[in-house]
Amino acid sequence: MLTRLKRMLVKEFLQMMRDPRMRMVVFGLPVIQMLVMAFALTTDVNRVKIAVLDRDRTPASRELLSSFTGGNYFQIVHRVQSMDEMTRLLDQGTVRAGIQIPSGFAGDIRAGRPAQVQLIADGTDSNTTAIILGYADGIVADFNGRLQGHRTGAVPVEMAIRAWFNLNQESRLYYVPALIGLMLLIFSLMLTSIGIVREKEIGTIEQVMVTPIRKMEFILGKTIPYVITGYITMTLMFILAILVFDVRIHGSILLLYGLTGIYLCGNLGLALLVSASASTQQQALLTAFFIIMPCVLLSGFMFPIHNMPKVVQYVTWVNPMRWYLEILRGVVIKGVGIKVLWPAAAAQLTLAVGFLFLASKRFRKTLS
Repeated sequence: MLTRLKRMLVKEFLQMMRDPRMRMVVFGLPVIQMLVMAFALTTDVNRVKIAVLDRDRTPASRELLSSFTGGNYFQIVHRVQSMDEMTRLLDQGTVRAGIQIPSGFAGDIRAGRPAQVQLIADGTDSNTTAIILGYADGIVADFNGRLQGHRTGAVPVEMAIRAWFNLNQESRLYYVPALIGLMLLIFSLMLTSIGIVREKEIGTIEQVMVTPIRKMEFILGKTIPYVITGYITMTLMFILAILVFDVRIHGSILLLYGLTGIYLCGNLGLALLVSASASTQQQALLTAFFIIMPCVLLSGFMFPIHNMPKVVQYVTWVNPMRWYLEILRGVVIKGVGIKVLWPAAAAQLTLAVGFLFLASKRFRKTLS
């Protein structure tokens, strides 16, 4: 028995190590992903980008703002002149919060009246928003302590807090739409790549390739059925999200479906690339898995992208799920339109065209 077991083990190891791609999948990709994911896996919230509307513009208001930027928690990236401008930045996701200091702030402090300050936070991500509000409370409390220590009779500053887009800070409104994007990625990438490789294994795809079919016709023939089934799956998931989780689509449904088609085409382009490089269904499954994990972790699904190192943030640009989650949250939660979402839509379209182009080249080269 030991002899047979030894020979079986030798055979399996030889089979595994014979293919250079399999060696890379077994040894190289886990190490690479560990390094990438170690940067992405962080629950710290820092360098929160905020906009400031300072209507008072006095030493007291500047002192309060310096308290927010004194640590590593907040970063003022915009000083706006109106609430409309701050609203636009929050809609676009350029900032995560806005601080409004009304005129008369310093006068209220000198007169012994309560001084009002307003913090407006993007509440789409309830967990991150709760941390941001906690930071702000601590900063204002520390400012009040200094104020009372240096100015006799000073009245503490009162901060009014508002969370936009998700007033009750319900995490389901953030995660349920994102889960739809995740399921579409898994469905389109794994099922498509495995299905095509299955055809390669049984020889039917070679029979198609010897016919006078053109490259674009072949790509369309392989992608359109999965795009249609992807739309059906998405519709069913949204119906469940509405009926079970009370998720409401605040924006244009037509815009959401149109941009979802681009997302599905990009994922199918990736699936065609995977199937072109895989010889067996096991290889396709492993390769798809190693693509899905970084896409999820580097998409903002679990961890905010702005907390990741700059190099990793640049890597997320080639992640179709990152842009689709921005589109999902923009349409479903914020109710914004293409005027705000066009950068994400343009990035999504560029990735889809690029993946499909590479897939057409690679597939023809592989099967010729």
